[in-house]
Amino acid sequence: MIGKLVEKLFGCRHTSYSFPVTVRHAKRRPQAAMLTGTYVACLDCGKEFAYDWQEMKVITSPERHRARLAELAKHAA
Repeated sequence: MIGKLVEKLFGCRHTSYSFPVTVRHAKRRPQAAMLTGTYVACLDCGKEFAYDWQEMKVITSPERHRARLAELAKHAA
């Protein structure tokens, strides 16, 4: 009962993630997979997050990730 109250007040901390899932040729992609095509899900609450295979980490800020990709493309050109 106290655990439920704490979860209501503070929400999920997203400490446990699933293995990264890459979606290919799907008509319906999860929103989290729109950015990179790969996502992970929180095993506690089920929320999905975009995942970057190159950095091997969860993307918490899509705007910052887009800026990083643009910078890498500029250096590659």
